[in-house]
Amino acid sequence: METLILNRIEISSPSFKEGENIPTKHTCDGENISPALEIGALPEGVLSLALIADDPDAPAGTWTHWLMWDIPPLNGIPEGAAPGILGRNDFNQTNYGGPCPPLGTHRYFFRMYALNCTLNLPEGSTKDELLEAMRNHVLASGELMGVYSR
Repeated sequence: METLILNRIEISSPSFKEGENIPTKHTCDGENISPALEIGALPEGVLSLALIADDPDAPAGTWTHWLMWDIPPLNGIPEGAAPGILGRNDFNQTNYGGPCPPLGTHRYFFRMYALNCTLNLPEGSTKDELLEAMRNHVLASGELMGVYSR
């Protein structure tokens, strides 16, 4: 993204802390249910949020696990909830796909973007399409990183 992001938003989860293990229930080895996310104070002018969750340690390159946009400016997303429009992840599905590393410990980044518009992208759009639509609309962003190994 070429946009200069001046504002940071805090992202956390009641399920795991920054840099810690993601509980099995949120992975392919458990219930494969998305973790709850808590969102800190948002800047003025936020009209929607977008979420990208991915694994940069996947053998074939960064693997997208969860895409969502046009999320209302909330202070959190409950466990298992999808309050926005879902994109197509690298499992070729439009839902949350939990961590499922083939070997070793992988890092999983949950990135939230505060936008000055709604995107109106169709359900099933890709990560590249989402990134292009967000260009020049990001007011703030934040990330939470957890790890998982099988």
